[in-house]
Amino acid sequence: MKIWEEISEFNAINPVVTIGSFDGVHLGHQAVIQQLNQLAKKVKGESIIFTFSPHPASVLAPDKPLVLLTTIEEKIELFKKAGIDHLILFPFSKALSELSYKEFVKQILIDRLHLHTLLVGYDHTIGKNKEGTFTQLKKLGKELQFSVEQQKKVSVSENDLSSTTIRQLLTSGKLYDASKLLGYPYMLSGTVVHGQQLGNKLGFPTANLLPPDNKFIPGNGVYATLITYNEKMYKGMMNIGLRPTITDNELSPIIEVHLFDFSEQLYGKFIQIHIIRKLRDEFKFESIEALRLQLKKDKIFTLETLEKEFGIS
Repeated sequence: MKIWEEISEFNAINPVVTIGSFDGVHLGHQAVIQQLNQLAKKVKGESIIFTFSPHPASVLAPDKPLVLLTTIEEKIELFKKAGIDHLILFPFSKALSELSYKEFVKQILIDRLHLHTLLVGYDHTIGKNKEGTFTQLKKLGKELQFSVEQQKKVSVSENDLSSTTIRQLLTSGKLYDASKLLGYPYMLSGTVVHGQQLGNKLGFPTANLLPPDNKFIPGNGVYATLITYNEKMYKGMMNIGLRPTITDNELSPIIEVHLFDFSEQLYGKFIQIHIIRKLRDEFKFESIEALRLQLKKDKIFTLETLEKEFGIS
């Protein structure tokens, strides 16, 4: 997959393009990507995802907190796995947001990308005031000689398939339901930072994770996890919370993960945590010893969960 941050020299055969933010790259997005690849193959062309950097919301509403399911690095990884040929990270600006759908299509998709086929997501629009509906784009396609296709709505069980629904499920600890909508276990990625080494005293040394500021963090609690480090997968468990048994001074949640059967130094290293299940809420125990005993139970429960869900023993 080739990544483009500017498109002055963009070149592709019969470009088949879809546009969106793709937050979470969930099953709905994956259905669009699958159809995108199929259309590209049909017309002997190349598949292109056109997304924006920075995120449009950070430009149009800079004072409103922006919380996302996936970082741009996580999106890139997921797009690569999906077999996309090109990823365009187009600079978003207020000036761009003022373009009508006709101007956007003509000036960018036609004149610069030489668009062959445009795939529109279900209920997705393009351009100022969301005027570029599928119907309008279909008319414009006849005028400018490009094809337009629309992705059908994707539903999964009783849950609405949207990034908002996934965030709600993660907040309430429903990791299984969230993973069904995502198509993969929710993940946290980042660099390991120095902590207070309190886990060492409990016999459960932890790596403290520093995720990006706008990354969505699930609700406080203890979780069964799989951790990717240096292209290897490790079993482990994670705590998100204020560590009330140990200290009363935490002002914001700490993310700390314990890797089973692991003794390497991780400070400054990049890790990825795949969150499998929520084991329990975070509690304040009567003593450090009571917490230590509970952590031993948590480890047993984690191993049982990983074996049951993934066959990992």
